Amino acid sequence: MRTALQLRSQIKSSGELELSLASIDTPSPGPDEVLIRIEASPLNPSDLGLLFGAADMSTAKASGTAERPIVTARVPEGAMRSMAGRLDASMPVGNEGAGVVVDAGSSPAAQALMGKTVAAIGGAMYSQYRCIPADQCLVLPEGATPADGASSFVNPLTALGMVETMRLEGHSALVHTAAASNLGQMLNQICLKDGIKLVNIVRKQEQADLLKAQGAVYVCNATSPTFMQDLTEALALLARQSRSTPRAAASSAARSSPAWKRP
Repeated sequence: MRTALQLRSQIKSSGELELSLASIDTPSPGPDEVLIRIEASPLNPSDLGLLFGAADMSTAKASGTAERPIVTARVPEGAMRSMAGRLDASMPVGNEGAGVVVDAGSSPAAQALMGKTVAAIGGAMYSQYRCIPADQCLVLPEGATPADGASSFVNPLTALGMVETMRLEGHSALVHTAAASNLGQMLNQICLKDGIKLVNIVRKQEQADLLKAQGAVYVCNATSPTFMQDLTEALALLARQSRSTPRAAASSAARSSPAWKRP
């Protein structure tokens, strides 16, 4: 049985976070499973909670060897209570990733993926190899690399969920901060295709230029001296186009205060 390296996160009872590489056995896939050689995996905000927990990363220190590095950081005493459910457990990290199927189970669905470049979701993706059910894989288009398809689940489903929530709540437009992020760019493309009015808020001119080059109609730069005027005019234009004041569903990919209120 081959072994592989896997990134692990552990918060110890002593109040220390430890990130390390563990050597794990790579199982042979079952009938409906495939073994993926992981070649790319994104770092999403949803990964950070498990990866770092409540640790204060300003206290991070590196040790170990070049082959087996270790990173440690202190967890503030006041935050330890929230970490009670994971204390002293070495936990694999990584929600999604992509790679090449190098082994497959006996079922037709699994065999059909042999040699294919696929994206997958299922956790523990910060690994060299990942054994996963075939129905949790997405075959990437011909010519697409693992890096191209590594973010095929978390951000796309989040962006689609934002649009569906808007519709379910009876809104007609979206205002989105952190709009030049990967999620924001996906949301922009969805809104353009579906004809949904979207006001994009960014913090740099190059981010505004990027979104405009991708077809974004309303882009406001939060660091511009005319930001509030630009935002007000964009919302007023949407109101005129809708012939009534739209109830725009505001959201932030960063789950933080609006960009113009951040320090």
